[in-house]
Formats: sequence, structure tokens, C-alpha cells
Amino acid sequence: MAELDELFRWPRGYRTLEVWRLGMEAVELIYSVTRSFPRDERYGLTAQLRSAATSIPSNIAEGNERRTAADQLRIVAHARGSLVELETQLEISFRLGYVGLTELRPTLELLDRLGRKLNRFQASLARKAGP
Repeated sequence: MAELDELFRWPRGYRTLEVWRLGMEAVELIYSVTRSFPRDERYGLTAQLRSAATSIPSNIAEGNERRTAADQLRIVAHARGSLVELETQLEISFRLGYVGLTELRPTLELLDRLGRKLNRFQASLARKAGP
């Protein structure tokens, strides 16, 4: 992480957020899991899973850089949407036999932790945004 901070020279506040870090872990895990998917899924389910996964930390980072809590909250809600999209696509992958329980279980555990962090992050932003 320190090496990356040096590369990015202007470490932004989002890089210190645990929820963003968990999102980045999820991206790495999803890329790893989808490497073994059938080649004909490259532009289908593989691309959808990877896109949903990368959207989570990307939206957290974008939301964190917004000026108002209401804007932040709206964009972080997109990250939550991407999370449930990712969970659904993982279930589809399991049902189609592309991923087994051995890979699925730790992936869903990480996504559960990420979801709980996202919920707390959203609640914190909602308190700042007010009614």
C-alpha cells in the first residue's frame, strides 16, 4: 500500500477508507475467480462480474471526492447496487457450474463484510446529509 501511495503521489482520502480497501480486495478476488470461466463467457458473465466488482471501489472513491454529503450518499448508493449485482451474478455463476463452493464461500464472506461496511458508511453519510 505504501508503494502505491508513492506512485499516486496525492493520496486521496478515499484510499484510507476501510470500505474502499475491502472493495479493492473484492476486485482482486473476482478477477481471480473469473480467470477459470469458460472462454465464451469473456464478454458475458466474466465482463459483468468484473465490471460490477470494479464499480464498487470506484464509486466509493468518486463519492468521497464529492462536495456535499447528499452527493456522496447518492454515489455510494451506486456502490451498494453494484454489490448486490455482483452477488446475483456469482449465484448465476454457481448455478451454471462456473464457480464451486470452495471459491464461492470466501468470496461471499468478503462481500458480506464489504456490505456491512457499506451500510455503516451510508448511514454515516446519511447523518451528515440530514433530512
